[in-house]
Amino acid sequence: MKNTRWIAMLLILAGAACYGLLSPIIKLAYEAGWNEGEISVSQMTMGMVITWLLVLMRRKSWSNPFSGPWIRLSIVGIFGLALTTILYNTTLTELDASLSIVLLFQFTWMTIVLDSIVNKKWPTRLQMVAVLIVVIGTLFAVNIFAADWSQISVKGIILGLASGFSYSLFLFLTGRIQHPMDSLMKSAIMLTAAIIPIYLIYPPDGMLGDGVGSLILWGLLLGTLGQVVPTVFFNIGIPRVGSSVAALLGSLELPVGLLGALFIVGESVLSVQWLGMVLILGGIGVSELKFKS
Repeated sequence: MKNTRWIAMLLILAGAACYGLLSPIIKLAYEAGWNEGEISVSQMTMGMVITWLLVLMRRKSWSNPFSGPWIRLSIVGIFGLALTTILYNTTLTELDASLSIVLLFQFTWMTIVLDSIVNKKWPTRLQMVAVLIVVIGTLFAVNIFAADWSQISVKGIILGLASGFSYSLFLFLTGRIQHPMDSLMKSAIMLTAAIIPIYLIYPPDGMLGDGVGSLILWGLLLGTLGQVVPTVFFNIGIPRVGSSVAALLGSLELPVGLLGALFIVGESVLSVQWLGMVLILGGIGVSELKFKS
């Protein structure tokens, strides 16, 4: 049982790490001339295609998708995956990546508050301390104190906070769907449902226009990192550890995102940002101390 819990935690950390690489790579895609609509469509489409191919290749995953909690899975796909993708990708066009990440990262306390309200159970003191450490670490990690506040967009702030809330819904609702259906099939249903609002908001014209080959390649990379790996791993791990713990483990996204910005985009990482990364990792560690006592 203990080993199962640790495996689940490692899967969530791996999923968070993959998700953390999205910001610097999406910025590169924007610099290559693609907009948030084209990237959102290609990312979600390729993620869905890859997941269904994995289902087909793994016979154990085969089952009637309508025999399980497909309605609940579809709701998670629409309000968790699709909405987070749309809101966050749009936020990145309105604000600097650093502030966008800070706003998205409000999912840590949002998820714990949501979990506490629904389950009528206050978070533990260690969890509250862990959240505080993670929030402080986040501010340091993005060097928010050096941000140019004169360039702040109110629209961007609202979209960023909304992306954090939709991501908290994804973590929370995923943790409440405990069903023997294979995790790959669950993920495929979520991603298929997520395609609907994506296509309604961003008609997939770009997938048929000039440069479609390049767009598909971006979609394969972003879809794998942003949709396939996190969705599958979270479907396996979150029901085993709970959404509150998953929210704190998910904060690993930021250190990975900063390292990605350093090695992929070539941005510099300041001493205060390294301190922030250490604090975030410390917050994750504090959140797990209760299981040692």
